[in-house]
Amino acid sequence: MIDGGEAIRKLALNVARYSGLAPLAKPFVGGIGAILMLHRVTATPEKPNGVNRHLNIAPGFLDAVVADMKANGYTFVAMDEAIERIKAGGKGGQFAAITADDAYRDNMTEALPMLEKHGAPITIYVAPGLIDGAADLWWEVIEDIINARDRLTLMTPDGPVTIDCSTPGKKLQANARLHALLTLEVREEDQRKVLRELARSNGIALEGLRSSTLMNWDEIRAIAAHPLVTIGAHTVNHRNLKRLSEADARHEVDDVRRILQAELGDEPRHLAYPYGYASAVGGREVGFARDAGYVSAVTTRHGVLRAEHSGFLHALPRISINGRYQSVAHIRTMLSGVTTPLANAGKMVVTI
Repeated sequence: MIDGGEAIRKLALNVARYSGLAPLAKPFVGGIGAILMLHRVTATPEKPNGVNRHLNIAPGFLDAVVADMKANGYTFVAMDEAIERIKAGGKGGQFAAITADDAYRDNMTEALPMLEKHGAPITIYVAPGLIDGAADLWWEVIEDIINARDRLTLMTPDGPVTIDCSTPGKKLQANARLHALLTLEVREEDQRKVLRELARSNGIALEGLRSSTLMNWDEIRAIAAHPLVTIGAHTVNHRNLKRLSEADARHEVDDVRRILQAELGDEPRHLAYPYGYASAVGGREVGFARDAGYVSAVTTRHGVLRAEHSGFLHALPRISINGRYQSVAHIRTMLSGVTTPLANAGKMVVTI
């Protein structure tokens, strides 16, 4: 959640922008379109200065991005049409598909009205475990736990360890420590148990901290009926597939289709891999998505779409529209294509 490379990336964006490189390069490296990635969209975040604030953008910024892209020739399409356009090599002009991960309630209450204004479709990727409460938005929970205490006790194989959370800087360090614990040190299957034990051992009622920011099933059913909305799958429990056994990973990818069909009446055709970065999805996981019958699957790898992606429909990159880069100029630079090779060791066609 803590991104030490943010300043470097913003510097690169500004160099590309102010040097004039981005607009000059766009006709050559801008690709055929882009898939945009959102999480939260709200003008009133509960923790505006929190460590996870990068997951949120203001509705007005989304409005400005969509308006600017339309003014620059992008056509906004649903994921089904986006896939057909990729297969056709981008014939018909540059296009964009908007996606949102996790089914935050503000996608319905604040993002959708903006998208209605522009007639822009959105695909919302749902993880049923998060909706049912069987899985946790652990990155939000650890922030809440840290904010509630000046000191935490972390049980380790070598005994209890005290974590100082007494200052804003110490809280950032504590967040990084717990983030590493839950994503690297404990098994994916044990993540929830460890999180709940952390809360219990520090006298914190986890249920009282449980996020109320996600849509419930009634709200998801209502938004699924909207003509601009497609519901996609985000696995069953939002687990890191690469850290699971083959049987467990296939369960996450396969069974979510059955659950969403039972809840909503339709099987999802599109998948978003949880986390989506290199340590969460590779060739094995792409194979699972393909085997499960999804039409497409998206990562969080940074990149524009190119005609060559017709051969990689289950490993598509996205452009993250997030709180770190709430500048239309930054998004223009990303869409120019110049940042795609910069973020991917020189690769122009970003897959996995």
